[in-house]
Amino acid sequence: MAVPTWDHPEPLAVGSAPVPEYGTGSLADLLPTLAAGMGVPGTTAAIPELTEVDRACVFLIDGLGWEQLKAHPDEAPFMTSLLASSRGGTGRPITAGYPATTATSLASVGTGLPPGAHGLPGYTVRNPETEELMNQLRWQPWTAPRVWQPYPTVFQLADDAGVHTAQVTSPIFQNTPLTQIALSGGTFHGRLSGEDRMALAAEQLAAGDRSLIYTYYSELDGAGHRFGLDSDAWRGQLMYVDRLVQRLAEQLPPRSALYVTADHGMIDIPFDEQHRIDFDEDWELRAGVALLGGEGRARHVYALPGAESDVLTCWREVLGEQFWIASRDEAIAAGWFGPAVDERVYARIGDVVAAARDDVLIIATEREPKESAMVGNHGSMTAVEQLVPLLEVRS
Repeated sequence: MAVPTWDHPEPLAVGSAPVPEYGTGSLADLLPTLAAGMGVPGTTAAIPELTEVDRACVFLIDGLGWEQLKAHPDEAPFMTSLLASSRGGTGRPITAGYPATTATSLASVGTGLPPGAHGLPGYTVRNPETEELMNQLRWQPWTAPRVWQPYPTVFQLADDAGVHTAQVTSPIFQNTPLTQIALSGGTFHGRLSGEDRMALAAEQLAAGDRSLIYTYYSELDGAGHRFGLDSDAWRGQLMYVDRLVQRLAEQLPPRSALYVTADHGMIDIPFDEQHRIDFDEDWELRAGVALLGGEGRARHVYALPGAESDVLTCWREVLGEQFWIASRDEAIAAGWFGPAVDERVYARIGDVVAAARDDVLIIATEREPKESAMVGNHGSMTAVEQLVPLLEVRS
């Protein structure tokens, strides 16, 4: 009897994925490092390149990856002039964490914990209690926030330690569950215009001998998703946010530092069948799958009971040349979600985890029509998605 031959090239090795720099240079390490420099108990300085400062403001620009910033010096002259200051003057980026998506990254920033601990390991993940997909950005269906993410935020720890702490962002975020579990602590100040946020962030920095302030801008990411990185809309947003950064930098009070970072980068994916694989139209990928979670470049695949091994094998055969395909335990052992995964988080991770290496998406045109129509995408561990700046200005 002839020995069966493997009729597909070898799939990408799980261990070849570039794991985020948890513990030394990821988004989860930023606020603990700043808070530790202010003497906040329960925090540890994890990014060794950063030096202590009495007053720190973190300005997070949604969707501003390191690679995108470097590629657009004309649109962002001020931030480009700060590239050498990134990561404590090393001129290097930090990493977002896996997956490189907003809900996961904001939780990492605010709690100072990697995804395996804070428990938001994807755009949508299975709630083991209900067996439903939970959208962790929109918080649908409703789930008790403090049960889903029980750890205190770094802002709460800092506020308890007497550090003046505030968030200055759009008022629409004030009462969202994501803000509650990731960014609460101290006072919330809602301002609609970017200029007003910059002015108030500077005022809040000056309001304490020790201050930890957070501000945020989302519209760059929105333009990238809708129009792509090669659009006038995206470039216009980059020009505007560059002016906001300069405006805030020029208003810093004494003994302050401004840190400009992002939650993820972005990549444009062409609209053709080669680059956009439709799960809803692919019987092989659907076989044995109960739920499809995550997003196009960072999928959580939840198998029907007993079908886990078959789903893993099939996804590796079909997609293994373009995606890092791992079982849940393989992804955890490889450190994709951090050095450890809490027991309550374990079953939120897919039975199969698929992270894109190539310029490709797994869309779902019937289940996810809006997401499937996006031009710009993110989520995986490639440099364009994973690397984010940590620009620094000191007064």
